[in-house]
Amino acid sequence: MKVTAIKQQAKRADRYSVYVDEKYLFSLSEGQLIASGLHSGQELDAQAVEQFQVDSVEGKLFDRLLNVLSYRPRSEWELREYLRRNQTDAPMADRLIERLRQLGYVDDEAFARAWLESRGQSRASSHRKLRTELLAKRVSGAIIDQLFRELATELDERAALRQLVAKKQARYPDEMKFMRYLAGKGFSYEDIRAVLADNS
Repeated sequence: MKVTAIKQQAKRADRYSVYVDEKYLFSLSEGQLIASGLHSGQELDAQAVEQFQVDSVEGKLFDRLLNVLSYRPRSEWELREYLRRNQTDAPMADRLIERLRQLGYVDDEAFARAWLESRGQSRASSHRKLRTELLAKRVSGAIIDQLFRELATELDERAALRQLVAKKQARYPDEMKFMRYLAGKGFSYEDIRAVLADNS
């Protein structure tokens, strides 16, 4: 089998379509193409073609993962779930995750730290709610506990509760309903009573 043409794609200028015996067989990213040394006129056996096709799929998935990460950081579990939903086999998923890890894109501690700092600053959230959110993303409890200790000042739970009370109390003339609302946000009744007593 002979490579008869390598053409830059019109819609994806960073990818190249490879034709073997005049038929399109796979595409490679510019980086993959350069690294492989593939060129027009090159002879390929069936094993080489199969490997290039695997590399093609892996390259496309890697680009899609980078796109997913461009919207917000993700936990390792979230990225693996994305790959699972795309029916990626386990060995390829492991290779992709390891590539992202080497580039610094997979780091559950950094992800959880950014999540806690962002959530703590943008909205009043209880520690229980923040913990639940991170556990849902399969961040380990040990990492969460460590970060709560490190960020104790920034994540002052009563300060967050006072902020929420100041913002929402006027909407709840019935104190019991207001307490249930605050409890639903993950705050303890002990803290709720203390903060409401300070405000009375």
